[in-house]
Amino acid sequence: MELLHSGKVRDVYADGADLVLVASDRISIYDVALPTPIPDKGRLLTALSLWWFEQLSDLVPNHVLSATDVPAEFAGRAIRCRRLEMVPVECVARGFLTGGGFAEYERTGSVSGVPLPRGLVEASILPEPIFTPSTKAPMGEHDEPITYDQVVDKVGPETAERLRQITLDVYRRGAEIAADRGILIADTKLELGWAPDGTLMLADELLTSDSSRFWPAESYQPGRAQFSFDKQYVRDWATGSGWDKQPPAPEVPAEVVEATRARYVEVYEKLTGNRWE
Repeated sequence: MELLHSGKVRDVYADGADLVLVASDRISIYDVALPTPIPDKGRLLTALSLWWFEQLSDLVPNHVLSATDVPAEFAGRAIRCRRLEMVPVECVARGFLTGGGFAEYERTGSVSGVPLPRGLVEASILPEPIFTPSTKAPMGEHDEPITYDQVVDKVGPETAERLRQITLDVYRRGAEIAADRGILIADTKLELGWAPDGTLMLADELLTSDSSRFWPAESYQPGRAQFSFDKQYVRDWATGSGWDKQPPAPEVPAEVVEATRARYVEVYEKLTGNRWE
C-alpha cells in the first residue's frame, strides 16, 4: 500500500484500484490536530460510520467496499473504499442554531446566506433544517462558510442542488433515527464525491462525534450551551485554556481525554444499541 495523504485525523492509502481510509485516535479542533490522542477514537468513529452507512444505504450510495478486507494492523479502524473525485465543498446541515452558525446569526441574522427568524437564541431549533456549506480548506487553514450561490459558482447549479438535497435528506433521516434513541443531532458535516460511473456518493465519515453535534434530548433546553456527546467538550476546554487556536496546540489533560472518550462511547452505544467492548 502507498500512503497518499496523512490528514488531521485520517490517513489515506492506495491499494490497487481501491483506497484504504484509516481513522487514527488523533483529534482535531478549529482545524488543528491536537498532540494528545483519544484512546479508541478511530475504532469508535469507524464503527459508527459503518453503522450509519448501512442505515442510510437506501437513501444515498456510499464509498464502502469492505470493513474487513483491510491490513491487519488497521483492523477495526479502517475501511476499504471506492476512489471518488471529491466535491470541493463541505456539505453542512443544521437543525439547531449553535456554534459558528449561532455566531454568524448574531452578527447578520442569517447563516451562510440563509435568513432566519428574529429572536432565536443559542441552541434554538430551526423552523426547518438548512444547508450551510463551507470551503474545504487545506490542513492548517480554517474552513470558511459560503453561500449556496457560491456553491453554484464552484460546481454548477445541478450539482449544487443535488448536494443540498442529499445533505438535508441525510440529516433528516439521521435526526429521526437518533431522536428515537434519545439523541438530538444539532448539525452535521458530510463529504461527497463522484464515482467513475457518475454516481454521487457519501464518503469519509458519516454522522459521527467528529462530524456532528450530538445532544441528549432529555436535557435539551434552548438559550444555553448543551451537554454534547462529541468533541465540543474538547473545544470548550481549549477555549478556556487561553490557546489562540493556532498551531501548535497544547497537550490535552488526562481528565479531558477520559471524559471525551466516555462521551464517544456513550453516544455510540445509545445510537447503535451495541455494547462497546
